[in-house]
Amino acid sequence: MEIITALFLEHFEMRQAEGGSARLDLTGVHFSLTAPGGFPTTIQPHLMVLLRCPSDHQGLAALEVTFEADGEPMDVRNVQPVTVEPGKFGYNLVQATLEISNAATIEAHCRIDNGPITKVPLTVSAP
Repeated sequence: MEIITALFLEHFEMRQAEGGSARLDLTGVHFSLTAPGGFPTTIQPHLMVLLRCPSDHQGLAALEVTFEADGEPMDVRNVQPVTVEPGKFGYNLVQATLEISNAATIEAHCRIDNGPITKVPLTVSAP
C-alpha cells in the first residue's frame, strides 16, 4: 500500500459519478493558518491521507502520522489500521491536537507500515 498524497483541509465530500466511479470533492485545502487568539494555542487540523492499494497487496496496513514543529519532534503520534480493497484507492482522516507556543511550521510525517515518509507542511502564524 502507498500514500498518493496527504493534505490539510476543511471539508470533503464523497459522491458517485456517472458509471459508478467515486469522486472526492475537497474544499479548504490549506498549507497555512493564523493562530486563533494568538499564542500559545491549540489547533486540531484535519489531515486527509489518500492511499492506493496494489492488486497484489492484502489490503491491510498501518498508517502512522507523527508531527514536528520547526524540525523538532512534537509529542503527538497517531497510528491507525487502514483497509483498502486490493486494486482500489482509499483515504483515512487524521485529526491531532497540536499545542503550539509560537509561530512555527508544523510538518505531518505520514507513512504506511515502515515505508517512505510523506511530509505535509502547515505554517501557523500570528494573527
